[in-house]
Formats: sequence, C-alpha cells, structure tokens
Amino acid sequence: MFATLRKWIDERFDWAALTAPLRKKTVPAHDLSYWYFLGGITLFLFGIQVCTGILLLLYYRPSATEAFESVQYIMTRVQFGWLVRSIHSWAANLMIFTAFCHMFSVLFLGAYRKPRELTWISGMLLLFLAMGFGFSGYLLPWNTLAFFATKVGTEITGQVPIIGHGLKVFLRGGEDVTGATLTRFFGFHVALLPGLTVLLLLTHLALVQYFGMSVPPAVEARWKASPSEARQMKFFPNFFLRELMAWYIALGVLGALAAILPWELGTKADPFAPAPAGIRPEWYFMFMFQTLKKIPAKVWFADGDVLGILAFGVAGILWLLLPFFDQAGGRRGRRLVLGAGIFALSYIIAMTIYGYMAK
Repeated sequence: MFATLRKWIDERFDWAALTAPLRKKTVPAHDLSYWYFLGGITLFLFGIQVCTGILLLLYYRPSATEAFESVQYIMTRVQFGWLVRSIHSWAANLMIFTAFCHMFSVLFLGAYRKPRELTWISGMLLLFLAMGFGFSGYLLPWNTLAFFATKVGTEITGQVPIIGHGLKVFLRGGEDVTGATLTRFFGFHVALLPGLTVLLLLTHLALVQYFGMSVPPAVEARWKASPSEARQMKFFPNFFLRELMAWYIALGVLGALAAILPWELGTKADPFAPAPAGIRPEWYFMFMFQTLKKIPAKVWFADGDVLGILAFGVAGILWLLLPFFDQAGGRRGRRLVLGAGIFALSYIIAMTIYGYMAK
C-alpha cells in the first residue's frame, strides 16, 4: 500500500525532489547534541496545544455568563473532557518551560552567532507569543483566580508611559475587566496569536533549515584543530528517530501530569467580590511580578512601577540584540553575553522561588 501511494505521489510531485531536503540535511554529532531536541519538543507541545484547543472549542462558549459553565460541562459531562482540558493546560506550561530551556541552551551553546542572528530574534519573538498565549488563555475559564490575576496584569500594563492607558483599555475592551475582556482575550487566543505564531514559526523553521544546526564554539575549535573528529548524522532517519523518542518521553510526562494532577477549575468569577488573598500570576510571569512588588512606590521623582516596566522593556530589547553585542565585542562581547545569560537565568529562578515562598 505504501509503495502504491509513493508511486502515485511520485508520478505527480516527484517524490525524490520532495524528500531531497530531508535526505541531504545533516546534524552535527557531538557530546551536546541532545540540546537540539528542545526546539523539537517545544514544537511538539505546540501541536498538542492546537489539537486539544480545537477539541475544547467544540464546547467552549466565550461569554461571562456561559464560559465557566461550559468549561465545567467539559470537565464533568463530556467523555474524557477533563483529560483534554488538563492536557491543554499542562502542555501550555510545559511548552513555555521547554521554550525557556531552548532559549538558554541556544545562548550558552553560542547558537545565536553570525549568521544566525535572525534565527535568535524569531525564536525570541515566538517565546513572547507563547507567553501571550498563556496570559490570554488564563482568563478563558472565567474563574476567580484568573479574573483577578488578569485585572492585576492589565493594570500593570496601564503603567506603561504615554501608551499605557490606551493599551489597558484595548486589552480590557473598556475601563474594567468584563465580559468584553473575555471575548477579546478569546479572539487573541484562538485567532490573532495563532496566526502570528504560525507565520513566525514557519520563518523560524526556514531559517533553521537554511543555516543548519550550530556547533558550540568549543566543539568547533576542536574540530578545526582536528578535522578527523568532526562528525555529522543524517537528519532523516537518524536524528528524526531520536527526536521522535524525545517526543514520546514528553508525551509520557504530559500524560502523567494531566492524569495524576488534573487542572482544577476553581470557582466562578464574581466581579463584585473582593480579591482573594495571595493573587499570583502564572510561574513564567512570577519573576517580573515579584520584582515590581519590591520596587518602592517612588524612586526619586518617578513612579516605581513605571521604572520597573521600562527596565523590563529595555532588558527585553537588549536581550533581542544579544547576538550583535557578541559580534561587535569579540571575545569580550562573548563573555558579556555569557555573563548576561548566567545573571538572567539566576535572577529568574531566584525571584520565581522567592515569589512562591513569600507570603
């Protein structure tokens, strides 16, 4: 059957030409090659997000009067609905976690270096979009924690100088978090962000395909000194089968988390009720949230929140431009980038742990 199908495709589209890129593509084989799997795992989890999201859309209703009840119906009445929702929620968190791991692995292995600057930038923009998915999707169940966390998050956005108030009103669909906010976030989550992500993802994959896999500087220097040590493996089927095993492990972890620790729904949001104590954002926003909490209300003549948001904005722009600092500064630039990476990783971990430990 497969031979017949292949012959049918070959007669119309030239099978050999279609599979040529896969057969010609190679992947560097060295002691750190396993870090290459992180990008594929992130892509795999995004695919799971798409599939489970489509299933949830069959029953979800994006309105303040029906959203919570529709999710409750999915979890209690739809067969395996609780599992699909739990997989969707856990996959979102694991996807952002693997995206962060992929980012830092690219940084520490020097995979952002010339000529792969655009690959780094497109990957960083994809990470920002993934965090946007998390922020917009968090409100959709319309439960108490999500409602007040969204209120706090959009209020912080309103502190951005000049455009802050307009941006807050745009996100909320008005001055307050209401059913209009839910509808707007639903549109972001299922239409705008997926469209942008697909376009950017295709660009990122095309850049990876064009430039190939990067070799860490230490390995590259060793291979130049001793060319006989340089090794490559075929992408298909050698690396692809290894990637499939990584996906299988990720699927096992995801399934175990979704089944053993199902994602809870909580209570329905009441806009007129007081905010519960200990409102916190998702873990990937915790380091920023905790930092803003620790900044004094006034720093000299400026508001502390405004300075904090500006600092994070500047840091994000500088992070996007890290490859150019490395390129311009030579060895000193490389040390600067590594130092920035170590500091950022340590700061994110420390502030996240502190945020969950603080009362």
